[in-house]
Amino acid sequence: MTRAIGFVVFPGFNILDLSGPLAAFDTASRDLSPPAYRLQVMSELGGAVASSAGLPVLTQPCHHEPLDTLVVAGGRGVPQALESARLLAFIREAATARRVTSVCTGAFLLAAAGLLDGRRATTHWLQAAALQRLHPRVRVEMDRIFVQDGPVWSSAGITAGIDLALALIEEDLGVDAARAVARTLVVYHRRSGGQSQFSALLDLAPASDRIQAALSFARENLREPLPVDRLAEAACLSPRQFGRAFLAETGQTPAKAVERLRAEAARPRIEDGAEPIEAVARDVGFADPERMRRAFIRCFGQPPQAMRRGRRTAAPAMHP
Repeated sequence: MTRAIGFVVFPGFNILDLSGPLAAFDTASRDLSPPAYRLQVMSELGGAVASSAGLPVLTQPCHHEPLDTLVVAGGRGVPQALESARLLAFIREAATARRVTSVCTGAFLLAAAGLLDGRRATTHWLQAAALQRLHPRVRVEMDRIFVQDGPVWSSAGITAGIDLALALIEEDLGVDAARAVARTLVVYHRRSGGQSQFSALLDLAPASDRIQAALSFARENLREPLPVDRLAEAACLSPRQFGRAFLAETGQTPAKAVERLRAEAARPRIEDGAEPIEAVARDVGFADPERMRRAFIRCFGQPPQAMRRGRRTAAPAMHP
């Protein structure tokens, strides 16, 4: 069965919001007969539509032919797109599709069309608070790669659209097909929807290569003991020099940073997997589940058991 996928763009859309998912679906269709997907890029009036980078994309006018999946891009042009009653009406009417999805700030268009009322959703972390403020009936999850609530899917910023597309392909064609697409695109298969948009390594943002090397070493060896002496050796500094430099560049002690890295590594496995919590704690380097529990509360505001229960409770809504 060939599924019709419609991509909605507008002047000032983000080119990667379109091209990332478009490439994923196109790759999934290669060498299949009939093709798995029929792809079409649409805009309010059709014709060439310029992205925020200036690159124009040829589109067809929005139409009301049946779609399997609607994908709404985001980008700098969203505020202007929100002023188009015709575009919002099309998105609202397209909700008859099996799935309606958004990439990045495309969630604002879904929300303005009323499609996110009472649903869980996400968007780029920089705009999540604004989405919640403007649309209080939406349950915005500010730190998710993507969120599915019934037939409506939304994803975080820009490259998260590829993660969303891989999840949709997996739902349609199976995990092996999605993995094959990920390998072809040379991307990770796949960041889970529950994974944080943030990275401890990016957030800590050390200025020097030596401190960055120590953090990278820590992330690659989380299961092992990581005392200051060992991290200092990875940074080619004395323990005293390392401790001072690390605090000055990251604002945290090495122990706190390692705790964050371990919690970050454990979180998707806690939320999405069936592994025993004790096994996860041991595998990411926590001495025991109690230490991981305390770390989760400090980093995420709730213990691992609560996060796992929350994901299981949401599971029925994630598989319509």
